[in-house]
Amino acid sequence: MQINIDQQKLPPGLYIVATPLGNLKDITLRGLETLASVDYIWCEDKRISVRLLQAYGIKTKLFAYHEHNAAAEMPHIIAKLEQGCSAALISDAGTPLISDPGMKLVQECREKQLPLIPIPGCSAPIAALSVAGLATNRFLFEGFLPTKKMKKIAILDELKNINATLVFFESPKRLVASLELIAEMLPDRQVTVARELTKIYEEVISLPAPEIYAEFKARERVRGEIVLLIAPATSQEEVSQESIDKALVEALAKMRVKEAANFVAEQFGLPKKQLYQRALELK
Repeated sequence: MQINIDQQKLPPGLYIVATPLGNLKDITLRGLETLASVDYIWCEDKRISVRLLQAYGIKTKLFAYHEHNAAAEMPHIIAKLEQGCSAALISDAGTPLISDPGMKLVQECREKQLPLIPIPGCSAPIAALSVAGLATNRFLFEGFLPTKKMKKIAILDELKNINATLVFFESPKRLVASLELIAEMLPDRQVTVARELTKIYEEVISLPAPEIYAEFKARERVRGEIVLLIAPATSQEEVSQESIDKALVEALAKMRVKEAANFVAEQFGLPKKQLYQRALELK
């Protein structure tokens, strides 16, 4: 790829750089310039990140930073930043810290008042939302669903009444089992599976929960990285009084009556006046 990358001396700091989800052309020009200009790059997996750097002729020194070496590697990164160096943090794909390592490093930089600079770009949850056809005015990203069935049920039960599109990452090996649970617990919801976004075998399917479960159950094998989206509650009948009361009691423990009522009304998409009266009864 013949692209002129403007290399320049960057101010000291940690640059949080978004990288492509799969298609290497999706990186921004600013992202390329940053990676070419910083003193060091820290990444999740050098084997993956080196492909991006080689594609654009970037020769910046590359080091690994992931959950298994974070405790040992973080002091080295902080030391370089304190010496006035510039460094980039990248993940295998998408925006760092979105279900990726890096949060503790950023928190440490904040505590030490070291500069943090976002270099925005690709994000799988946002890309999936843009084509899912589900509500985008409110959404909740929950990262990966739990691996164990009971924990997965508990999470879905906790979130099912929230008036927002639910967004998860899911493993291809666990997708069918998760879709089966969603079909059982939320049979009236529209569900979208966005798979292999920006790659050759990209696929986005949106169907009612039972139908999308049947679609993937019938497949011999499911591959690729997956974003799973669930439409928000479509009617007040889906919200049990028990769930509302539980939310109100929890809110009342931290807020005044009116604030608690407004908070829960917003959460469930219910009339504030109705929730205020119920909050008074529960107080």
